[in-house]
Amino acid sequence: MTRVYLIRHGRPSSSWGGDDQDPGLDPVGQAQARAVADRFVQLPVGDRPTRVVSSPLRRCRETAEPTARAMGLPLEIDPVFGEIPTPADLSDADRPAWLQAAFRGNWADIDGDLDYDQWRHGIALALETYPGAAVFSHFVAINGVVSSLAGDPKVISFRPDHTSTSVFDVAATGLTLSQRGAEAATGVL
Repeated sequence: MTRVYLIRHGRPSSSWGGDDQDPGLDPVGQAQARAVADRFVQLPVGDRPTRVVSSPLRRCRETAEPTARAMGLPLEIDPVFGEIPTPADLSDADRPAWLQAAFRGNWADIDGDLDYDQWRHGIALALETYPGAAVFSHFVAINGVVSSLAGDPKVISFRPDHTSTSVFDVAATGLTLSQRGAEAATGVL
């Protein structure tokens, strides 16, 4: 059995629906990213990540970079761990309302040009191929993995806080959730 860590990015400099569609981290988020790296360095050698993987979006890359440096590992980018894809005909201005509607429902009921139920299962399957990795991703993608493994149809299974670290075990029988990361206060995304 091998561990894989799934970490939500640090606090971004702007939230979704803001002017910057790919924000980096604010000063709090930068401190959170350094704290994640410090936590991994303090783990026993056998429990430390052997790979560092990130969503291509800036807030995840900036959160992952201190861990990659601290572990002496290259930062790998995998778009599978990116944000939930927006329907092609939806404008950036309409994305926040679309997300809010999605958050209140089930994966199979999300309105769009993609099978979002399959999307979440795909993220869980991809995570299984990264044993030993620290994978930096997003609120919705993390919920996709957790809900897929739990068989929960709801989009929001839990509310991972910024730099919340969920721990999964990879075994011959597949991926299992060992420990959920810290949850955010209500209303914080």
